[in-house]
Amino acid sequence: MPHIPLPEGYPGIRSLFMYSPVTAEPLNHLVQTLLHDKNTSTLTPGERELIATYTSRLNECKYCATTHGAIAKFQLGGNAGLVNNILQLNVQEAELSDKMKALLAIAAKVQQSGKNVTKADIDHAKQAGATDKEIHDAVLIAAAFCMFNRYVDGLATWAPDDPAVYDAIGKQRAEEGYMTKPFVVSSH
Repeated sequence: MPHIPLPEGYPGIRSLFMYSPVTAEPLNHLVQTLLHDKNTSTLTPGERELIATYTSRLNECKYCATTHGAIAKFQLGGNAGLVNNILQLNVQEAELSDKMKALLAIAAKVQQSGKNVTKADIDHAKQAGATDKEIHDAVLIAAAFCMFNRYVDGLATWAPDDPAVYDAIGKQRAEEGYMTKPFVVSSH
């Protein structure tokens, strides 16, 4: 049960956005820029969603990890196996480029503490083909998702158990981005 009264039928961060539209607007713009807009990063939207998924999973935020995993699946052409590896924290076994593995390793360090990222981590990512901008984006996505995860879990929002709900959210967000209203989930 949420710690504060939230609108019924909206899971996770969506209930918080409905509760406080004034804070929802800039947060939606941030996540739209970080994850969905195609001209803001050389990482694909699917790759950026994987960073959000991985960070959220490391933070044990069920709603965010499952939602962004579903979005990544749609962004990556239905690659559920890859997303499942990320959700199970099996990055090394995942069918990912060395660059993405290095960026996910940096995201994992950011999830613990920004100060855990070392010059060796950055050098490794660059040797694997990551640009300065891609390293920047991975760090920013991981840092932002630590905030989002703590927002969602800090107010004990509702996270559905039905995988079909996440698939529906994933399909909608992959197609429309983050600036559209969420649909209502009928029951919990």
